This record gives sequence, structure tokens and C-alpha cells, in this order.
Amino acid sequence: MNKKHKTIPVVNLATFDKKMPKPKGMNAENKCSYCSQSKCCQYSTVEVETPRSIRDFDNLVWHVSHLNTHLFKDTDGWYLVFYAQCQHLEPNGNCGIYEKRPFICREHTNDHCEYDMDIKAGAELYFMDYEELDNYCAKRFKNWHKRFEKL
Repeated sequence: MNKKHKTIPVVNLATFDKKMPKPKGMNAENKCSYCSQSKCCQYSTVEVETPRSIRDFDNLVWHVSHLNTHLFKDTDGWYLVFYAQCQHLEPNGNCGIYEKRPFICREHTNDHCEYDMDIKAGAELYFMDYEELDNYCAKRFKNWHKRFEKL
């Protein structure tokens, strides 16, 4: 069986976090129609256990070493963010499988969404790559750079 694949554009992280204008009359019912980037369909997040040890943070350093994988902490906990557009997002921003979309999409609320405030602005801590998290860990743990000596 030969399946037809469509090209999925890569999320432009340079413009993803740009603040979007708030038009008059915008409310929860019509907010999504103003979001030209369909921001909630451009990434997924996975909650991770609160890292405490050097080993925990070393594992997270591995994760953020992968392209378009970030890490953040907010008041609810720690999360990995995977920036990758949903394969069902249509060029106009609509969902191509709306009637069959997963529960997580159906239950998503735009009360406090990325249109209002991007993830970086709402996070207590945000790490985009290896270097940022490595620098944070070096400040947090005095033996961070000696962690491999124990092997």
C-alpha cells in the first residue's frame, strides 16, 4: 500500500513567541480564529518528575540536546516541550481531522493559551538547549562538571 505523505513545515521558533495583537471583541469563542499560527498545534508537552539530583538533570540535558526540544518549569511542574507541528494541521490553520481529533484536543481550552502569553513568558525557568541547561546546572550543583568522574 502506497501512502501519500504531505510535507509538514517546520515550526519557526524565531516567530513562534511573538506577541499577537488582541482585537476588540475577541473572546474564548472566537479567539482561535485570530491565531494565524495555530500555536497550540505547533508543539506538545510532557510533564516530567521534578528533577532533584545531578543524574536527573543530566537526563534532561540529554533531552534538550535534541533539536526543537526545550524544557521549562512553571507553577504546575517541569515539562519537556517538543516543537513539531501536528501532521493534521491544514494550511489555513484548521484541523484536518476535527471530527476524529483525540480527546486531548477536544478538552483543550483557550482560556489561557499561547495567544495570550507564550510558554517562555509564563515559565519560571526555560531552557532552549544543552548550553542553557548546562550553565544552569553548573550554578545549581558545585560538582556538576565532575559528574563523569564517578563512572
